[in-house]
Amino acid sequence: ETIHYPRYQDVFGETMVELATENPKIVGVTPAMTTGCSLTAMMEKFHDRAFELWIAEHHEVNFSGGVSVQGMIPYCNIYSTFMQRAYDQVVHDVAIQNLHVIFCLDRGGLVGSDGATHHGVFDLAFMRSIPNMTVAAPMDEIELRQMLYTFQTQPFGPVSIRYPRGKGVHAQWKVPFEKIPVGKGRVICQGDQLAILTIGHVGNFARKAIEKLKGEGYSVALYDMRFVRPLDEELLKEVFTKFDKIITIEDGVIKGGFGSAVIEWANFNGFSQNPVLLGVPDHFVDHGSLQELYKECKFDALSIYQTTLNLLTGETPQKTD
Repeated sequence: ETIHYPRYQDVFGETMVELATENPKIVGVTPAMTTGCSLTAMMEKFHDRAFELWIAEHHEVNFSGGVSVQGMIPYCNIYSTFMQRAYDQVVHDVAIQNLHVIFCLDRGGLVGSDGATHHGVFDLAFMRSIPNMTVAAPMDEIELRQMLYTFQTQPFGPVSIRYPRGKGVHAQWKVPFEKIPVGKGRVICQGDQLAILTIGHVGNFARKAIEKLKGEGYSVALYDMRFVRPLDEELLKEVFTKFDKIITIEDGVIKGGFGSAVIEWANFNGFSQNPVLLGVPDHFVDHGSLQELYKECKFDALSIYQTTLNLLTGETPQKTD
């Protein structure tokens, strides 16, 4: 029997309808991507609370800021690559005023055959540099659902939730809503030889690699960090106190991204480990299937396995950029 795994986009769309049904303050906003981001169902059911503002991302961000000022809770859904067009408005019209706008960055990470213009690989790096911003990325569609729920329960200021193009990993994802502790990661696998820290969907690739390594007698821990800003400092202290060998993985640029944030934290807190950073290297990645691109960037499951094995056995890992 074929198992149906939902697209992250559909999890977003269906969860938005549920949340908007419960909370009359919720508003959905998108720039001419209603079908692509799956806001169509909300637009049909709540046509006075769902807005398509055409291809004008800067206007969408301004609009969302104005909606927030009026006491509503805007979910501003923009493809990650197009969010770059509205960076000025994110800073000046939302973040400086600490407005409660929930940016839902669809197509976060490599997107496949649309090519270099459409890869959403910069958002973790550029969002984490903005004061007042909370930067989150779910490892799976259940976490996406719970993040969408959590951030409408109270005013959090500006929030960025990024998730990839394509399918998740859970056939049964419509679980009861639960609040996620903001700024807190979680332990996925216990281990004592090496720690892998991931942000977002790539945690599933790491889990596969760890299962293969476990079958060969190795003990590797996996931490789903969930947040790039704020970082879970308690969890990082646990990792850097316990492990000499550490790998970070992200579906985004290495320079200035999640791994950079971890290294900054370690340096400021007196730790001397030299983590291996896996992610998108320092060049524009061309088109190709997602699996081809993950392999090219060395963070598909097999590449993670090989890099981890190299570290465990004392081999010199390949440079990532």
